[in-house]
Amino acid sequence: TLPAAQQKIKVRLDTKHRAGKAVTLIEGFIGTKTDQEELGKKIKTFCGTGGSVKDGEIIVQGDNRDKVLLWLQKNGFTSVKKI
Repeated sequence: TLPAAQQKIKVRLDTKHRAGKAVTLIEGFIGTKTDQEELGKKIKTFCGTGGSVKDGEIIVQGDNRDKVLLWLQKNGFTSVKKI
């Protein structure tokens, strides 16, 4: 797993194929499946919502882009883009 400062993470809103419901997608995390699931759990707990980790993406229910961005920056992820 790459250190947090070297990760290039993209945070975006998605509604496609989700019956019109908005979800926040976190893409670009490079690391083991276990680390990705742990990161997903921490972010979902911080946002107070549900979600999952699938196909290399962390999915957080609802439009939580700002909260996710804030959490990532607090925890050492410097190269984070909000799309």
